Amino acid sequence: MPELVYPPVIAAAKTMFRVLDLKITIKGAHHVPRTGGAVLASNHVSYLDFIFCGLGARESKRLVRFMAKKSVFTHRISGPLMRGMRHIPVDRRAGTGSYVEAVAALRRGEVVGVFPEATISRSFTVKQLKSGATRMAREAGVPVLPVALWGTQRLWTKGRPRTLNRRHTPITILVGEPMDPTAYPDANAMTADLAERLSALVDQNQREYPEKPAGPDDTWWLPAHLGGSAPTPAEAVVLDRS
Repeated sequence: MPELVYPPVIAAAKTMFRVLDLKITIKGAHHVPRTGGAVLASNHVSYLDFIFCGLGARESKRLVRFMAKKSVFTHRISGPLMRGMRHIPVDRRAGTGSYVEAVAALRRGEVVGVFPEATISRSFTVKQLKSGATRMAREAGVPVLPVALWGTQRLWTKGRPRTLNRRHTPITILVGEPMDPTAYPDANAMTADLAERLSALVDQNQREYPEKPAGPDDTWWLPAHLGGSAPTPAEAVVLDRS
């Protein structure tokens, strides 16, 4: 089936990147296989993460099918785009159908993008992971690649106003080494290792980020353990429940 929607959307995104002069750095893109199925498991700090996570697969000329909440697919503007790009809707009250669809896509040789934290992390640290990413990889017999994004939260994140006109923002994307599902006794063990690898990549990305807060009023985008004013993980749990 021809890709009629995805290429124009990518072109539009690249135009936006040029207009904003975003400083995008991608490392480890060579880990994404050029053929065959794979799961990209990314941390989640921004509403725009699916755009930048997908960039990590462009060197390998792959289009990523992201799993996203069903409401995005029923929205009058985003819905036609999401369906046209063949992303996978997730109904959190009945997730079996989306899981089956994702496994089928992996078996067809697609790259599927997953945010295993399920929701945006207000603390900008890696939250507890759901096991869906590793379970589907094991069932389909494909690798999982951890992906660490940083800087995207400065454009648009939970609890903060959108700043989509912000120029020159550095965005860094780190793609980790593939994880072979056959190397683990079960999905829980693989999920635990994924959490460790993803946390290490995110920490590396944060510490190597080329910019620091401009002043006391600009520390909101930095995690508390690095001196920022973002909520601690414990505080973030309370905010998510409110």
